[in-house]
Amino acid sequence: MPLTFEPIRVHQQEAYAEVLARSPQLPSDYSFINLWAWADEYGLMWAWENGLVWIQQTFPEPVYWAPVGDWYGVGWPEMFSVHFSGGAVFTRVPEKLAELWKERAGRIGSEPLRGHWDYLYAGSDLITLKGNRYHKKKNLLKQFQTGYPYRYAPLGPDMTEKALALQTDWCTWRDCEASDMLSAENRVIEKVLKNWSRLKGITGGALLVDDAIVAYTVAEMLGHDTLVIHFEKGNPDFKGVYQAINQMFLEHFGKPDIWINREQDLDDEGLRKAKLSYHPVDFLRKFRCVV
Repeated sequence: MPLTFEPIRVHQQEAYAEVLARSPQLPSDYSFINLWAWADEYGLMWAWENGLVWIQQTFPEPVYWAPVGDWYGVGWPEMFSVHFSGGAVFTRVPEKLAELWKERAGRIGSEPLRGHWDYLYAGSDLITLKGNRYHKKKNLLKQFQTGYPYRYAPLGPDMTEKALALQTDWCTWRDCEASDMLSAENRVIEKVLKNWSRLKGITGGALLVDDAIVAYTVAEMLGHDTLVIHFEKGNPDFKGVYQAINQMFLEHFGKPDIWINREQDLDDEGLRKAKLSYHPVDFLRKFRCVV
């Protein structure tokens, strides 16, 4: 019996949050804002069945994501037999679920998806930037602080137009039109910023110089102990601007004892180098699983 998939709607975010909270692991991919914002780009849809939320990706190729909910309360062999009797491919499967499937469901093949692993950091590390390993980061932060007449402000619906202005400029500098991935990300950012007031749990920060935003961050709490950084953009003309928005947003957020999830690198070498330079303390590993 096939699952019935439907579009991801904003009005379902609270109901989804209740199911998501039952998941033993919470990768950044499965936050509501991430699913809803990228739905058009990946053709994401979901099906609510048996206490789980199943996610299907239809573009650029059909594949399933991991189901969301209480994984340990499911009879997986029966579930796969009912809904996926012909087999199925799942991507972005969190490590705990991949292990559970191997243990309980039998014929499951899996391989790590390194490009989709989430980078996890200790919030206090990224705020204090203590020690020699953060010397360059702290130096660039100080250069920004002493070099520009800036002010920090929370990012909210009253500032999204200014954030959109920076995003438009950023896309010009990076030539988004020449990159399918950057063009897609730009559409997603615009979707989030323009719908800010409709999204629960969204938060962010901005740095302004002469009343124009020179950097911004968009984030979301995932569970009770993890903050996901969804987007972070800055004007490269301001030296140290990325180090500044990274540190100042977390400092003003005021929860140094939580995990910071800075999402994945998608096998991009430059992005991987940048994320590693902040010294992650762990990864949330994900796998491709074939049933």
